[in-house]
Amino acid sequence: MSRLESAKALDEWRRSLRASRCAGRRICVCGGPGCLAAGSADVHRALVAASQKASFAVDVCLDVVRTGCQGLCQQGVLVTLQPQGTLYCAVQPDDAEEIVDAFLQGRAVERLLYRDRARSVEDVQDVPFYLRQEKHVLARCGLIDPYSLDDYVVQGGYEGLARALCLESETVLERIVRARLRGRGGGGFPAGRKWEACRRASGDPKYVLANGDEGDPGAFMDRSLMEGDPHSLLEGMVIGAYAIGASKGFIYVRNEYPLAVKTLQRALEAAREKGLLGKDVLGSGFSFDVEVCRGGGAFVCGESTALMASIEGRPGTPRVKYIRSSERGLWESPTVLNNVETWANVPLILSRGVDWFLSLGTEGSPGTKVFSLVGKVKNTGLVEVPMGMTLREIIFDVGGGMPKGRRFKAVQTGGPSGGCLPEASLDLPVDFDSLNEAGSIMGSGGMIVMDDRTCMVDVARYFVSFLVEESCGKCTPCREGLRQMKTILDDLSSGRGRPGDAELLRSLAENLRDTALCGLGQSAANPVLSTLRYFPEEYAEHEAGFCRSGVCRDLFRFVVDGDSCRGCGLCASTCPVGAVSGEKGRAHVIDQDRCIRCGKCCEACIFEAIVVGEVTS
Repeated sequence: MSRLESAKALDEWRRSLRASRCAGRRICVCGGPGCLAAGSADVHRALVAASQKASFAVDVCLDVVRTGCQGLCQQGVLVTLQPQGTLYCAVQPDDAEEIVDAFLQGRAVERLLYRDRARSVEDVQDVPFYLRQEKHVLARCGLIDPYSLDDYVVQGGYEGLARALCLESETVLERIVRARLRGRGGGGFPAGRKWEACRRASGDPKYVLANGDEGDPGAFMDRSLMEGDPHSLLEGMVIGAYAIGASKGFIYVRNEYPLAVKTLQRALEAAREKGLLGKDVLGSGFSFDVEVCRGGGAFVCGESTALMASIEGRPGTPRVKYIRSSERGLWESPTVLNNVETWANVPLILSRGVDWFLSLGTEGSPGTKVFSLVGKVKNTGLVEVPMGMTLREIIFDVGGGMPKGRRFKAVQTGGPSGGCLPEASLDLPVDFDSLNEAGSIMGSGGMIVMDDRTCMVDVARYFVSFLVEESCGKCTPCREGLRQMKTILDDLSSGRGRPGDAELLRSLAENLRDTALCGLGQSAANPVLSTLRYFPEEYAEHEAGFCRSGVCRDLFRFVVDGDSCRGCGLCASTCPVGAVSGEKGRAHVIDQDRCIRCGKCCEACIFEAIVVGEVTS
């Protein structure tokens, strides 16, 4: 692989790669976390073998690659055929030969197509999950081999860097400022302002950092980018380094993401060998290199100053931000830290232009946002939508709504430090400012959907318990405040609640929000404050000893509604302890002394005859 000495050489190499491709005929096997767990590695091997066998019989050029996450995790293993865009779902290794034969004959395997109600959908772009999405950051994730620099370049990769290096560094910075790119990792701080402050700051060297320490439960946006399109992150960091005058960068990757580390290391090696990283990038005279650091396994290390302390080899604890990291950050030097998705937006702004970026999203939040859509929703997965799309559109149009005919109850945005928003907020546009006003945050992009069988007090208890474990304990409000909130929530969830607990919780949460040292503690109150704000009746009921959702086991009992029960026996057949009994065709009964309140009977009942009742003495 010869080294590229100029932007012109990069463009010539791109043209030669495109000319040598096998007429674009490609089988893309999803290698995202969900599909890997479902056996995509075996599917990939089977498809490679089937394509090799077919190539002996027919003179064909067929490329089989394992890509990054293709998004529709609920339906994995996913396989997409290019260029026609046929999508196959729930693929097994035994399907490989049939897929290859059908591909070569120009037809589809009907039984593997996505089904929307009664019809089969062949083109991936017509699948409802993808129809409302607008993929730019994720555009290559399910299309390219993440280990192949050639694939990235063929799809327009490093074009943004080539354009940036033809401009003065001040001009590159000015374009990021004009684009009003806001950080995708949490609070939405304007990236351009951060870069400006770092460029103006005195002191050398300057550093650029990528925060890949994605610790939110249910979140996998940055992981998917690092594993599926690592060069987009590297390209953004090189452009950022050129704009501010940095010569060294670090990617801080969550310790639980070994595949992301491997993929990034391979990308770094390929980029250095080709002259896209290291000394004299593309013959421009600008030099910059990147190192991967594995995280310390602590959620708090996602906080900027704790992350920098961890890179320096010190315990990952935050410090007071009386001096910004852009002035004194890593090793007391000026530092720019953005998360993975933010960096991946940078090449798009340089290659497609500021006006293009501003045409997406809203006035205050331009561009798109990547979300991990999980929880009680039909189509879980990785989505990218324009800023400003409503929660209703994301959950019901993209996500397909509630499974099993359940009713929507709440959605939490922003991870464990985010807020829970009720049904009345479904038409809220998803952007930084609107979510903040509603009592939640954008965060890195986790979105957990809850149905009517979710107890909001229990949700608050779960996330506070998580934050208790992940708090570094450095400041008293977070260390002691979270523990006290957890104690009260534990009491409310186990029948020990008392009148006034909800107000005490509110007081503790507000004090924590106003006095904690870092962003973790300041936002840790959000799950409590938002559930108190939107679901006060559930707290009042828990104080009185009742859980309407049938979650807190000491605060309810399952009873059979005799008018609705048809005596089908499904509830009795699924009860693990034999607590349900009755004659066929007659209303059944539940033995409360034997019932363990697991909810199996309630899930099995197709007539909704098993309901939640109050505990009686």
